[in-house]
Amino acid sequence: MADYALLILPSTNRVYAEASVELTLAELQVFNQSVLDSRLGDLARTELGGVPYVTFTADTLSDTDIAYLANLSTLYALFRVDGKLLEPLHAHRLDAFDDDLITIQKYQGKTNELFTKLLLNVTLMSSARAHDMLDHRLRVLDPMCGRGTTLNQVIMYGWDAAGIDIDQKDFEAYATFIQTWLKRKRVKHQAEITRVRRDKHLLGRKLQVSIGLSKESYKAGDALALTYINADTVKTREFHRADSIDLIVTDAPYGVQHGSRAGQALQRSPLDLLREAAPIWAQVLRPGGSLGIAWNTNVASRADALEVLADAGLDPIDHGPYRSLAHRVDQAILRDIVIARRP
Repeated sequence: MADYALLILPSTNRVYAEASVELTLAELQVFNQSVLDSRLGDLARTELGGVPYVTFTADTLSDTDIAYLANLSTLYALFRVDGKLLEPLHAHRLDAFDDDLITIQKYQGKTNELFTKLLLNVTLMSSARAHDMLDHRLRVLDPMCGRGTTLNQVIMYGWDAAGIDIDQKDFEAYATFIQTWLKRKRVKHQAEITRVRRDKHLLGRKLQVSIGLSKESYKAGDALALTYINADTVKTREFHRADSIDLIVTDAPYGVQHGSRAGQALQRSPLDLLREAAPIWAQVLRPGGSLGIAWNTNVASRADALEVLADAGLDPIDHGPYRSLAHRVDQAILRDIVIARRP
C-alpha cells in the first residue's frame, strides 16, 4: 500500500480557496467511485510543512489512473509519499490550449473557473461516459452559458461545446472574446454568426466556430465544433436533436444578483425556469448522459431542485460525496451541485 499527496492549486478567490480542500475531497471520491474502482482509501486533509494537501492510499496507481487524477479541478501537483520525501508524479492534463483561454476573461459575476471545471468533472463522472474522458470527444451543452466559462473549459478538454443564452450582451461579448483569442493565439479556425429562422420566424442568432486542435488535424477536416445560440433556453429542442448531448452542465442564476428568464419575463426564482426547462433538456441528453447544475440553496432547497429533475424523467444522484459539494460564495449565496442521470 502506497501513500499519495495531492497539492491544491492556489485560487485567487479567497472564499473559494477556503472551501477548495473539502471540495477536492468530494471530487476525488466521485472519481474514485466512478473510474478508479474505489481503490483509493483513507482520503483526508493533511498538512505537510504547514501546507494543506489531500492525501490518500492505494495499492498502486497506473498511468491511466494518474491521467484521470491529472484533471481534478484543483490539482497542482501529485506526489508519492516516501517517508518524509515527496516524489512527484507526471500528471498530464487533457488541456488542448493555453490556460488563458480559461483565466483571461474578467467580469462581474464570472463563475470561478476552478468550480466550473469541478462541475463539469462531477457531471461526467456521474454519467455512462466517465471512462471516455481521456480518449473520446464528448459533446457538452450549457443551456444558460452566459459569457462562456463552461464552453471554454469544454474546448480546453478538446471536446465539442454547445451553449444557449437569452442575453444578447453576453452572446456578443463571448463572440468577440473567442474570435479575438483564437486569432491572437493563431489557432486555425473558422467562425460565423448567422440568424436562425424557421417558417420565416426568427428563432435566434447562432455563433458557429470550427477550431483546429492542430494545423494538421484542421487541414484534414478534424475540428472541434463550438456553437452558441442567442435564444431562450426553453427552445433548446429547436436547435438540438433528441439524444444528441452527452452532458449538460450549467451554473443556474442565483436569484440574488440577477434573476432567471422564462420567456421574456424576469423571474426571481430560478426554480420556475428549471421546472419549465428541465424536461426539455432531458430530451436532448443521450441515455446514460448526466445533467449537473450549480445551485444557490438560499433560493431553493436541494430537495426541491432534485424533485424537479426527477419529475423531468431523470434519476437524481444524492449520496456520499454528492452531499459534500455545498460551499459559500458570499453572504447571499450558498452554492451546491445537483446531479441527475438520464436512464
